[in-house]
Amino acid sequence: MTPDDVVGVWRLDSYTEVDESGSTVAGPLGDAPAGLLIYTADGHVAVSMMKTGQGPALETFMGYSGRWRLAGDEMTHTVLVSAHPRMAGTEQVRRVALDGPALSLRGTAVNPVGGRAPERVLTWRRAENDDPTQQEKE
Repeated sequence: MTPDDVVGVWRLDSYTEVDESGSTVAGPLGDAPAGLLIYTADGHVAVSMMKTGQGPALETFMGYSGRWRLAGDEMTHTVLVSAHPRMAGTEQVRRVALDGPALSLRGTAVNPVGGRAPERVLTWRRAENDDPTQQEKE
C-alpha cells in the first residue's frame, strides 16, 4: 500500500470492538455510526464520527484533525486538535489494511474501558459520492 492508495475521502462503514475472547461487539458509537475520514496528499487528516440519532454531542461525536504518515502496514495520525482534549498532541498508531474499496484501521482505545483498552476496528469505504443527501439512495 502506498500513500496514494489512501488519499481521498472515506465513509465510515463500521466501528467495532474486539474483546479478550475475540468476539466483536459494537463500538462506542453504536451499531450504525456515521463518519468521514479525509486524507490529503500533503499529509493532513480529518476524522469526524458520530452516533446516529439524538444525544449529547460529547457522547455522540468524536472528531480530530492533524497530520498522517504511512509506513508499511502502520498508519500514524498526529493529533493537532480534537473534540476530546486528551487526544490533542498524541500520536494514534493503527494497523492499516486496504481490501478493494475498504480501508480498515485497527488499534487500541485511547480511553480504557473497565481497566483495559479494547482493540477497535474501524472500516471505511471510499466515498464515491460526497453528496450526503444521496448517501441513503446508494
